[in-house]
Amino acid sequence: MNKKVAFYTLGCKLNFSETSTIARSFEGEGFDRVDFSQEADIYVINTCSVTENADKRFKTIVKQAQKSNPDAFVAAVGCYAQLKPEELAAVDGVDLVLGATEKFKITDYLNDLAKNDRGEVHSCEIEDADFYVGSYAIGDRTRAFLKVQDGCDYKCTYCTIPLARGISRSDTLDNVLKNASEIASKGIKEIVLTGVNIGDYGKGEFGNKKHEHTFLDLVKALDMVEGIHRLRISSIEPNLLKNETIDFVSQSNSFVPHFHIPLQSGSDTILKLMRRRYLSNLYVDRVNRIKQTMPHACIGVDVIVGFPGETDEHFLETYHFLNELDISYLHVFTYSERDNTVAAAMENVVPKNVRSKRSKMLRGLSAKKRRAFYESQLGSTRTVLFEGENKSGYIHGFTENYVKVKAPWNPELENTLHTVELTKIDEDGLVRFDFVQNEVLV
Repeated sequence: MNKKVAFYTLGCKLNFSETSTIARSFEGEGFDRVDFSQEADIYVINTCSVTENADKRFKTIVKQAQKSNPDAFVAAVGCYAQLKPEELAAVDGVDLVLGATEKFKITDYLNDLAKNDRGEVHSCEIEDADFYVGSYAIGDRTRAFLKVQDGCDYKCTYCTIPLARGISRSDTLDNVLKNASEIASKGIKEIVLTGVNIGDYGKGEFGNKKHEHTFLDLVKALDMVEGIHRLRISSIEPNLLKNETIDFVSQSNSFVPHFHIPLQSGSDTILKLMRRRYLSNLYVDRVNRIKQTMPHACIGVDVIVGFPGETDEHFLETYHFLNELDISYLHVFTYSERDNTVAAAMENVVPKNVRSKRSKMLRGLSAKKRRAFYESQLGSTRTVLFEGENKSGYIHGFTENYVKVKAPWNPELENTLHTVELTKIDEDGLVRFDFVQNEVLV
């Protein structure tokens, strides 16, 4: 009998792509992969350190693994494992903790799988995380996350990612295109590009700061790969999203009109405290350029509430800024103090109940923005890619511009593209449609 391994991923799309690569290395060693809820010989938890909540969830997930198999070997990898290895090693049940450079060599660290009294730690100085490991994740049959870049050279005052992932570095263009072709050959219709700071693509392509390719070069090359029907840019910094890229996407064969652009604050005072590399007027320019070239484009925004020094006036500045901006939805993060960041030592700390209230206000604004965007799309003809899950008798899908639709469950629709006309918004906020033509596009 082959030994069984199970994986749990916390955090971002990048983590999901790396978990898949780690899982393939186990399969190459003869392990059978099972669901995390099942009994396994090894449980691997890929950790996140972006929020306090991800830290807390780690212990719960370890307990879940122990419940399935008290004798199982438990390994922690990822960002939290790099930042606080000793803390994770001390968690009851954890046997192995691997940092940023070691996680992709995890099978080399598995000797006899005997339980340890305390977690064994192998973590590097983050300066040593200067090489690139390509990866992609196939989360379901409809879309894949393709990693193109890792690390970050920015020094935002609230962020631990440079400490957890190291300097900015990129995959070679040839390898990205090879991975994209592999994904397309599996019949997957959509690829989401992911990384820590993907607009910085090209840097570190040769293991140094030499730049042969740019993000625009990457986008143009991927647009030529046969068999990919949709390419989606996951999240890109406003200062790195250039007009040329926006213009190319508007004319592209495969890239969809959907952008996710971190803002973090609509107050220039707070942006400066955060050491972001732009001010609010640049953000307005990016949104306007997208809407001029692609009026139907979906624009998502990351925003942090409760940053040290954020007064009621600063928060309302952000609220009004977002309210007036032609955007489609928000991802709202409540600021949480992270060790070894500049912001953690800042004065004028915002009380947690105030952070919570502000977060709630922006989540309400997000619901309003999403509804308005969906309403603006009613009557339009779009292409929908259907997902594979039966959710309470319905199948869901997304248009190219990220409108979520629903229809009565029909397994034949899974992983197919159809032309539809968006007709009305259902009680749950999802959009209903009529098929424009019944034949499958692909």
